[in-house]
Amino acid sequence: MMKTKTGKVALHGMLITLALILSYVESLLPLSFAVPGVKLGLPNIVIVFALYRLGAGSAFTVSATRVVLVSILFGNMMSFGFSAAGMILSLAVMILMKKSGKFSVAGVSVSGGVAHNAGQIAAAVLLLGTKEIFYYLPVLCVSGVTAGICIGLLSAYLIERVEI
Repeated sequence: MMKTKTGKVALHGMLITLALILSYVESLLPLSFAVPGVKLGLPNIVIVFALYRLGAGSAFTVSATRVVLVSILFGNMMSFGFSAAGMILSLAVMILMKKSGKFSVAGVSVSGGVAHNAGQIAAAVLLLGTKEIFYYLPVLCVSGVTAGICIGLLSAYLIERVEI
């Protein structure tokens, strides 16, 4: 683990950069042709890694900075609202699940994926003023579970093998 403040800042910078790159790569993948809004959640590999290796504060710093930068670089205020709501709920749920000690990394990741989708749907209801969008939640839950398992397994692998 990084012992100096400078080392910790540098590590956070590298993780934020990696999460941004994965966000960009994810934007290039045409997954939402069948179901709009479905994503793999590749940046969550970095967030789950940060949560387990550096703690909740670092995971929040990396995640929040990524959301702000992705919104500035590739999005707009509406996308920022959706992303921020998903990020806050997802990270809160993952922190609680990890803290309980009852769930694997994949379980924590799945809960984060589903919570992220629920947060985005809640934001959409508030920002768009329509509750009908809740009907889309089951589709997003299935994608959240599927992606969460993949992201969680990959994150667990990296958590075990990457020294920081």
